[in-house]
Amino acid sequence: MYKYLKYLKKYTIKKNLDMIKMTMDYAIITQNLTKDFGNVIAVKNLNLKILYGKTYGILGPNGAGKTTTVRMLNSIISPTSGTAQVAGYDIITQSKEVKMNCGFLPESPGLYQKLTAVEFLEFIGELYYLPKEVISSRIDELLELFDLEDRENDLLEGYSRGMKQKVCLCAALIQDPKIIFLDEPTSNLDPVAAKMVKDLISDLAKKADKTIFICTHLLDAAEDLCDMIGIIDKGVLKVEGTPRDIINSVNAEDLEDAYLKIMGTTKIEDLLAWREETPNNNEISKKKKKKRKDKK
Repeated sequence: MYKYLKYLKKYTIKKNLDMIKMTMDYAIITQNLTKDFGNVIAVKNLNLKILYGKTYGILGPNGAGKTTTVRMLNSIISPTSGTAQVAGYDIITQSKEVKMNCGFLPESPGLYQKLTAVEFLEFIGELYYLPKEVISSRIDELLELFDLEDRENDLLEGYSRGMKQKVCLCAALIQDPKIIFLDEPTSNLDPVAAKMVKDLISDLAKKADKTIFICTHLLDAAEDLCDMIGIIDKGVLKVEGTPRDIINSVNAEDLEDAYLKIMGTTKIEDLLAWREETPNNNEISKKKKKKRKDKK
């Protein structure tokens, strides 16, 4: 009995040490993370391990569970079952620590339109309990980084969409987070602004050594930016790997082709094949007229 207890103690200590080492290596670890809303299972048994300093993209159609995943990982909503560690903190029992170590840019961020960029960023900095001198210093650095110095005292209501997205990125970065979550960061942006945001994300990953988690359905952005990609559908992770590994796994030409094959969706030409199989309106109309004549 004594030997068994001694073994059990050593095993428990080793297991705990392994878990500590794992949380030190990985920025995000999820364990059977699940969220359901009544009869709808938004995310089902999601298991992820994302290393620090990597850019991870989660792809999927609208309603696949991408935003729900990000909201759980930021301790905004609680999982139905399972759990996750983000920056080494439990999303359920250490939600405050999770939020203090993460920056989050939602798909439709809220901006106080009657504030200037400086005023808005000061407000965000105070929410994170940053000292005033730190807030001021970081605002100057971020506005310079995002090329907004000339408009820093203008009301946000006069900003373009691209400029507003820049301010939102500043807000996500002001507490210098270890992990940055971006939910559709190029949503509703014109091509020039979208390219600018993609370049900024690339610079953050390479020059600032940030861990970035991107939710998107834009395959070209994911292929360009992400070290690792997970494809999710109806809350279930279907495949995971580097962009090249995913492309090679299904003998695809590029990530778009691979995505279509994995999701069981064909090209738009094939989607329109029903036109050839379905009689056109003129043919239907002729058949109806013939039936009416036959009845008479």
